[in-house]
Amino acid sequence: MRDMREIVMEHLGPDEGERLRAVRLRALRDSPDAFGSSYDREVAFSAEKWAERLKNPGSRWWVAERGGADVGLVCVLLEDTGAHLLSMWVAPEARGEGVGSRLVDTAVEWARSTGAEEVGLWAVDQNHAARALYARKGFTPSGRVMALPSNPGLMESHYVLSLLLRRAREDDVPAIVAMLADDPLGAQREGDPGDERYLAAFERIDADPYNELIVAERDGKVVGTMQLTYLAGLSRLGAERCQIEAVRVAAPERGRGLGRKMIQWAVDRARARGCAMVQLTSDRSRTDAHRFYDSLGFTASHVGYKLRLD
Repeated sequence: MRDMREIVMEHLGPDEGERLRAVRLRALRDSPDAFGSSYDREVAFSAEKWAERLKNPGSRWWVAERGGADVGLVCVLLEDTGAHLLSMWVAPEARGEGVGSRLVDTAVEWARSTGAEEVGLWAVDQNHAARALYARKGFTPSGRVMALPSNPGLMESHYVLSLLLRRAREDDVPAIVAMLADDPLGAQREGDPGDERYLAAFERIDADPYNELIVAERDGKVVGTMQLTYLAGLSRLGAERCQIEAVRVAAPERGRGLGRKMIQWAVDRARARGCAMVQLTSDRSRTDAHRFYDSLGFTASHVGYKLRLD
């Protein structure tokens, strides 16, 4: 027998417009300053309008159900730029029980199954609980802000979760090292991917808040990597700058636009962090890479020098 306290995620079917209407209107009444729409606007929607929402092939709606009552709601809408998470709400009597976490996980997994490479959402700046939840789930600010449409006196910020790019884990190290070695320059300086020095270096990077080792993952395989280092300095009024290093794309993925997505993501991440500049170096022999960075708006403004100490 099912425990009546158990929370179940239920996908709303096309004939459940009345159920959607009930939980959505309750959400708008309960948290009017959390949504871009309003109760007064949506209470006037016809039954056809609610059914239309559920029949859209580019969206999915889920409710969190407990003991015969709906205590949560979330929607994912597919867009040209990825997936958009919206209408997120948890009933007061179910807050603090992990319902929001499960709703987000359900929505993100469906977005991933469609091939979406990013999930975006808007959260009101004063909604600290929601922002904390999204941060725990890996969403980061994109730097975009706007006034809440239903209450222009409140500001909301945009957050994104990449389904393609993420911080590296220890078990990614062998694949990263293999990509670093997979070119004429790397083959001369890299060693056994199992060498303990790689793991020691990973631990230092992972523990440093000013360093991020990033991987691109497709179908469970690591297919790209780069390292982002945030540099403090006194120049430019003490502005921070982002250094991009060790950019690699696995051979089967080259020429398919992955490298461009990686660099654009890194630039967006640096901008959202407040960096004044993104910089990188590229070996003089990598002429294809130079053309690539030129096409992304980077300029070859400096001459770089290196002194090997080994």
